[in-house]
Amino acid sequence: MTIMHIVLFEFKSTAKPEVVKDACRRMLALKDNCVHPTSKQPYVKSYGGGKDNSPEGAQGGLTHGFISEFQNEGDRKYYLEKDPAHLEFVASLKDIVEGVRVVDFEPGVY
Repeated sequence: MTIMHIVLFEFKSTAKPEVVKDACRRMLALKDNCVHPTSKQPYVKSYGGGKDNSPEGAQGGLTHGFISEFQNEGDRKYYLEKDPAHLEFVASLKDIVEGVRVVDFEPGVY
């Protein structure tokens, strides 16, 4: 069961552009930096994201979006609760992120 994990950020207006860019770079680097404790290999199947460019105007302040794919619930659970690279990254955002939205889904499950 593949799980898609979508994260949408609203960065604080006081966050400098270079700081936001660095946070995005570090977010994308999680694909390689998150290593499974048993296999000692990266376990996030895919990772992508970037700055919003939607012309629809329905962003509600959210400026950047990222999507990651996990093979199973166990991998997602480890990522969210125990992976030191992910937890360190999340902690690093406290002074620059105004809001976060997260949506997870299994493709094809309604």
